[in-house]
Amino acid sequence: MRDKRAFLALEGGEVFRGFSCGAPVDALGEVVFITSMTGYQEVASDPSYAGQIVAFTAPEIGNYGANASDMESSNLFCNGLIFHELNPPSNFRSEYSFQELLKIHRTPAIAGVDVRTLTLLLRQKGTQKAFLHCSDIEAAETEGAARAAGWEGLDNQDYAAKVSTKEPYTFGDCALSLHAAVLDYGVKFNSLRLLESNGIRSTILPARSTAEDVLKVKPDGVFLSNGPADPAALKYAIETAKKLIGKVPLFGICLGHQLLGLACGADCGRLKFGHHGSNHPVKDLNSGAVLITSQNHNFALRKQSLPSSIELTHINLNDDTVEGIRHKSEPIFAVQYHPEAAPGPHDSAGLFSIFKQMMGRG
Repeated sequence: MRDKRAFLALEGGEVFRGFSCGAPVDALGEVVFITSMTGYQEVASDPSYAGQIVAFTAPEIGNYGANASDMESSNLFCNGLIFHELNPPSNFRSEYSFQELLKIHRTPAIAGVDVRTLTLLLRQKGTQKAFLHCSDIEAAETEGAARAAGWEGLDNQDYAAKVSTKEPYTFGDCALSLHAAVLDYGVKFNSLRLLESNGIRSTILPARSTAEDVLKVKPDGVFLSNGPADPAALKYAIETAKKLIGKVPLFGICLGHQLLGLACGADCGRLKFGHHGSNHPVKDLNSGAVLITSQNHNFALRKQSLPSSIELTHINLNDDTVEGIRHKSEPIFAVQYHPEAAPGPHDSAGLFSIFKQMMGRG
C-alpha cells in the first residue's frame, strides 16, 4: 500500500514523514484528528470535511474496503487523509480498496505516520494549518511549512457554497405528503434517506438560496444541513434563516445549527481542536438522557451569548459546549451533532421524527 515517500509539514515547522497511499498530489488544509474506529469512507465523502486534512487515531484503516453504497456524497471532499496504517480490504461488501477510492477521487493520503504524537500536538496547540506533500514534484520540508503558514485557513471562508449543489433537485417518493426544503450547505445522503424514512420527501436547494427561493417550493418544513468551515462567513445563509423564522418549522444540524443560532442573535466561536468522532457524549437537559453522538465541527455557539428567546437543550459532557437549542415561541430546533449518524451511533435518529411532528402531521 506504499507508493512513495511523503510528508506532512505543519505551520509551526513540525514535520511528520510517511508514505503516499492516495492520489499523487499535494494539498493544503487544516489538520484535525478523528477518533472514529470505523466509517472512514463516510468521513472522506462527508462535505463537512472540505478544507480539512483528517488524521485517523484508529491504528488500522481500510480493512473492510470501500463500496458505492457507503458514499455520503458524490465525491470525496476532504483535502487529505492521514493514517498510521492503510490496509488492503478483506470483507464481502468491499468493491474496491480504500486506496483505489482515494486515487479515483484525486485525494492525497499519507500512511506510516505517528498519529498518536500528531494528535497530542493538536490537542496541545490546537488545529493546525498544514501542507501535505504526496506528488512527484520535489518539495523541501521547510518550503512545505512556509506554505502551510501562508495559507489563508478556514476562518471567514465560505466553503459551503463550494460543496453545495448548483441546481435544485428532489429526493424521495413523490407520493409522500410531507415536503421539506433542504438547504444544502454540505448535506449527506443519509439525512435525505432518514427524512424519507420518516415520510418526508425533499427538495434540495443550493446554499445561496434566499428565503423567497425556499418558500417558493411550498415546504412543510425547512432542514438546514451540515457543512464545512466558518458559519460567520455565510452571511447570506444567516439572512435566509432570519427571514424564515415564523414562516415555517426549522430544523438544523451541525453548520445548520450554528446558522440558526446566529440568526437568532447568538455568537459563534472557534474551538481549540474541534469535535471529530463518533463517541461524543451529549446530555439532553430535558430528559436527562445521555446520547452518544457523531460530530464534526471546529466552531460552536457560545453559551453565554444565547438570547432570551432561545432555550439550551443539549450540552457536551466533555467540555460543556452547546449541543442543542430550541426557540421558545417558534417551531425551531437544532443540534450541533450529526443525528443522521453516517458514520456513528443511532442514538439521536429520532430527531427526524420530532421534525415530522413539528410539521404538524406526526
